Amino acid sequence: MTTDSTEKTTGPELTYRHAGRDDVPALVELVNSCYRGDSSRRGWTTEADLLEGQRVDTEGLAALLERTNTLILLAEADGALVACCELQRGVNGAYFGMFSVRPDIQGGGLGRRVLAEAERTAAQEWGCRLMRMKVLKQRPELIAWYERRGYTNTGRTEPFPYGDEAFGLPRRDDLAFVELTRELPA
Repeated sequence: MTTDSTEKTTGPELTYRHAGRDDVPALVELVNSCYRGDSSRRGWTTEADLLEGQRVDTEGLAALLERTNTLILLAEADGALVACCELQRGVNGAYFGMFSVRPDIQGGGLGRRVLAEAERTAAQEWGCRLMRMKVLKQRPELIAWYERRGYTNTGRTEPFPYGDEAFGLPRRDDLAFVELTRELPA
């Protein structure tokens, strides 16, 4: 379901499943390693220059799994967790978030494959016709990556939740989110 078929996709064979409570510790480790700290700098999706602290914690992730309208999609290769994302079913489509690919294997097409599976899941399992997400506006390379996959910047912005440490510790005072959307095929 990606729109840029000229990019070569490589990498391991993936299996997908929905996360359960037993997956929480591995998920916390994966997500935090992708976004924050020195380990995140091995990949290109780091937010370490924008935010410090953790991206998720055990309690927050466990709470996500308790929601009836939310699932965390896991991608595994040879039984090892390599990527995940959050999908949340809403009235106006599905929300896509917490997208994480192990930093040491980013750049080989795995992210495109997981995004396509998330889109397929939202469309086929939930009947959603729209995927939406929020991306830090200070991440133009990430926004461009999503745009190459058919997402459009809606022009809507949302302020960063300063003061809520659950979202991290900002390293600058101009953070904000932009909304990206994509229509999903029937």
